[in-house]
Amino acid sequence: MTTFLSTLNIIRRWTYRYGLALSLFAVLFIAFVPRSSVLISDKWQAIAWEVSPHQFDYIGWELNAIAAKADQLLFGQQAYMDEAQRSQFVRDYMTDLGQVQQLEGQITAIYTDPSITDPIAASAELVTQRDALRADLAQRQSTAEAILEGQVAAILVEQGFGQLGQLVPPMSMRFSQVPMLLITSPRDEIRLETSINLYPLPIDEITSIETQLDQRYDVSSLIVPLGGIALYPAMIMETTSIRWITETFAHEWLHQYLLAFPLGLYYFTDSNGLAGDARTINETTCDLFGKELGRLVLERYYPELVPPPAPLATEQTQTEPVEPDPNAFDFGTTMHTTRTHVDALLAAGDVAAAEQFMEQQRQVFYENGYAIRKINQAYFAFYGGYQAGGVPGIAGEDPIGPAIYAVRDKSRNLHDFIVAMRNITNQEQLLNQVGQLDAPE
Repeated sequence: MTTFLSTLNIIRRWTYRYGLALSLFAVLFIAFVPRSSVLISDKWQAIAWEVSPHQFDYIGWELNAIAAKADQLLFGQQAYMDEAQRSQFVRDYMTDLGQVQQLEGQITAIYTDPSITDPIAASAELVTQRDALRADLAQRQSTAEAILEGQVAAILVEQGFGQLGQLVPPMSMRFSQVPMLLITSPRDEIRLETSINLYPLPIDEITSIETQLDQRYDVSSLIVPLGGIALYPAMIMETTSIRWITETFAHEWLHQYLLAFPLGLYYFTDSNGLAGDARTINETTCDLFGKELGRLVLERYYPELVPPPAPLATEQTQTEPVEPDPNAFDFGTTMHTTRTHVDALLAAGDVAAAEQFMEQQRQVFYENGYAIRKINQAYFAFYGGYQAGGVPGIAGEDPIGPAIYAVRDKSRNLHDFIVAMRNITNQEQLLNQVGQLDAPE
């Protein structure tokens, strides 16, 4: 009995301390982190007002997420499981979530089938099954989140990100329906000018909003889905992919961590007051970090999900090499060519030609199996900020991605990599950092 009470007191003290930390970080995020909307100009004010009926309610979401996390701290069952049970709990949760998504797909198919005259009756049994499984998943969601948080946090602490054995900021994530992002760019250059989060919208409404903004404000606009947002707790898109989740947990946690350093504080403007560089450096760093950390989590807790490494040259079979098909479509190369040509046309002031060329290229991508809804200046302004692929592509001739890879290659571990990156806010500083690492000791 004494041992049990001692253990219970330890759990209560840990819960109290963790709860205080969670509440403190949540309050700080609500109070100080830039809102989903980035105020840049009077045009931003007008566009924000235009889409205000669709803007996401972050305060309401945050309060609900904090309440769910508080319930998790008080009644969570993961503390009484061993590591094998925790991992199996997550696997079972994801399996059942996959069944729900399959049922939802079948229900959608019934409603879109013109031969079914009464879709409500036809889908009634499937809806009952889905709702029952959804209710069960809702009871298990916080436990699944807590297990994954603990697993990712444990690897982060091992990598040197802990203070006295505790991760700072504490890992806190919440599966959720993630809002969409409205981006606008000037038409005569590729630059992220406006960024506003909206509730998820149907495609017809998305297209209508984009068209209206383009015509009324002479901008290039695009509304895109998101995978996660670094609030506190971070908002994570619901998915059955444990691999994607572990990468995204690490990615969003690093966003939170970097808010204590220049790379996070200058997310929307670099230290010189210019827009663009800091966001691209931040997102690319988080993307690369998340992929590497996520793999370490899988190796420890879900080894069956670890993707096989690429074979070394010495491991290749001794058969005759297969010549690549010169006519095969290469997405990265084609996108790189598209971006660099658009940059050249815009630099020459030929906006109409650039926009016509982007639409032509979009059709080329579509014909080769890539159903991109829209390629415009806003498309490049947003997606060009993610350069962790390490190959030519959407960023064109931007050197930021390769430079960040160079810093990682020359860093002994992930912690040293982030220490090298966290004070960098513009391209000049980044290239100087690469030069310092290349310099002989």
